[in-house]
Amino acid sequence: MKKVVRDGMVGVLVSPGFGGGFSTWGYPLEAIFDPHLIYLIETRKEDEILEYCETKWPDQYSDGVENLIVRWIPEGSEFVIQEYDGAESLMLKTDFDWITA
Repeated sequence: MKKVVRDGMVGVLVSPGFGGGFSTWGYPLEAIFDPHLIYLIETRKEDEILEYCETKWPDQYSDGVENLIVRWIPEGSEFVIQEYDGAESLMLKTDFDWITA
């Protein structure tokens, strides 16, 4: 799976806006790392983002696409993308206080 890595940080796509999630509403795992999609978002090519997603992943619900942002996390970090009412947030494993039984 291709990823964008800069200075030890990996670009991860999340959709923080309410209404529809991105990866949490069906887009495949590789979509959150997609280099071309990250490029489109960083260069603000809004008119191409939805078209790209609907062409590459035609069977996915695209409501969360217009809200996508790039979050940069340390390479090798474990994380989850959580969703509430369509709004996604990225949480690193180190953000949680784990309890050992």
